[in-house]
Amino acid sequence: MRLAIVLALAVVPVRASAAPDAPAVPTELADYVFKKDESFAWKLVDTKKADTGTVYELDLVSQTWQKIVWDHKVQVFVPKGAKPQATMVLWNQGGRPSGTSAVLGLQIAERVGAPVAFLYGVPKQPLFGGKTEDALIAETFVQYLATKDGSWPLLFPMVKSVVAAMDALQAFAKTEWGFEVKSFVVTGASKRGWTSWLTAASGDKRVKAIAPIVIDTLNMPVQMRNQVEAFGKPSEMIKDYTNAKLVPIPDTPEATKLWRMVDPFVYRDKLTLPKMIINGANDPYWPLDALNSYWDDLKGDKWLLYVPNAGHDLREADANGTKQLLPMRAVNTLGAFARCMVFDKPMPGPRWVCDEKAGVCKLEVTSATKPVALRVWTAEADTRDFRKARWSEDKAAKFPAEVRAPEKGFRAFFAETEYDLDGLKFTLSTQIRILEAKK
Repeated sequence: MRLAIVLALAVVPVRASAAPDAPAVPTELADYVFKKDESFAWKLVDTKKADTGTVYELDLVSQTWQKIVWDHKVQVFVPKGAKPQATMVLWNQGGRPSGTSAVLGLQIAERVGAPVAFLYGVPKQPLFGGKTEDALIAETFVQYLATKDGSWPLLFPMVKSVVAAMDALQAFAKTEWGFEVKSFVVTGASKRGWTSWLTAASGDKRVKAIAPIVIDTLNMPVQMRNQVEAFGKPSEMIKDYTNAKLVPIPDTPEATKLWRMVDPFVYRDKLTLPKMIINGANDPYWPLDALNSYWDDLKGDKWLLYVPNAGHDLREADANGTKQLLPMRAVNTLGAFARCMVFDKPMPGPRWVCDEKAGVCKLEVTSATKPVALRVWTAEADTRDFRKARWSEDKAAKFPAEVRAPEKGFRAFFAETEYDLDGLKFTLSTQIRILEAKK
């Protein structure tokens, strides 16, 4: 049973309603992604068997973009005893295979109980004089503004690399296992989370579900204003875009179109598939309540996880600042969600309502599936900037829980439900609410 998460928080999110004269949804993404590319190729290059399972390694050429060949590594992690399924998890990331990615891949695959694929080299980098990551994306945005060539935005070849990986994995499964993989759960973090959103937005019907991680910036024009309101200026983490004069978004038709082309919010009518959104509660990229500017407008089944005391890497830090080796809260929730999608199991989830009166929020959380634990997390800050705030668990909280505005500054909070899925414990969250002291 997929629960629609009902919101009645005392928050009025900024909406971008589809007015009759609203601009048409851009077609450049699909035009580029589905244009035939003769350079596509793949081959199986290695198979490693161990007590924990089997790891296959593929070489993939996804495309030739701006006369540059995009080559990738793909790894398929098969836990011991697991069998191929009609749905496969596909994680996309940058770089090349490493010991850390192997541990992460096997951890996720063990929780799913089925093969999981990792696609590397998204995007191809460095390019254009050594540029990588956001500096590279910003450069391609500048090139689009100069040329009006709709193939320039780097997110488009990034999406095409995921689509090519799906093609390769389907062919691999038929060749190696004699089995047909029909659909995928696409996931990835940061700009690879952005890629996950846009892969679904491309319209590829093989994308059964998505789990975008730490890309809390849908409804981008609103989010850019949110950053200034919360931080006093755009986040330092997006300086590559501000330095390129892409943020604040220039008030020109070309810049408006560019950001519409790459904003998943613009494609929301297509994004009705199941979505698992995972964010860090101390992520320096985004204002704490950024999700409230787009959550209500997302259609279809959706779930949410906030990781307390964790930044962009989702590794939780203790009171001394020591971080986990792996982001286990996120891994467990991602594994549970993917398992439900792969095996067509019902994904539990909470419903919540926050009734605020006179600076007091009465938070009620219900769930059709009884959680094994229900808790409240709170944090305080002098301003709406919670990036360095310490989150504390209220172990004595009883529901409906009452959270009061502080004597000064701001108090943020969310509720967390914990579930047990076939022995796998995982958590889900409500939206974050921020209460301000009376002035």
